[in-house]
Amino acid sequence: MALVYEEAKAKIVEFINSKAKSKSKFYFNDFTALFPEEKGRDVKKILTQMINEEVLVFWSSGSTSMYGLQGAGKHADGED
Repeated sequence: MALVYEEAKAKIVEFINSKAKSKSKFYFNDFTALFPEEKGRDVKKILTQMINEEVLVFWSSGSTSMYGLQGAGKHADGED
């Protein structure tokens, strides 16, 4: 894996914060676009590790899956 976890984590958090005024949840493809030279599997590993560390939260409606920062957006208010 060419991605260095701490650098990737910082880039993801920076990306989310830069969009925070308009969005709180992001699609997987939003993150793969940040790392166009990497395989989707490697990006998914980073996102999963960030969820495990409670930096990110995973949200799913059943048909749509999204990611957001822990404690930000409507999912922080108990939205299912």
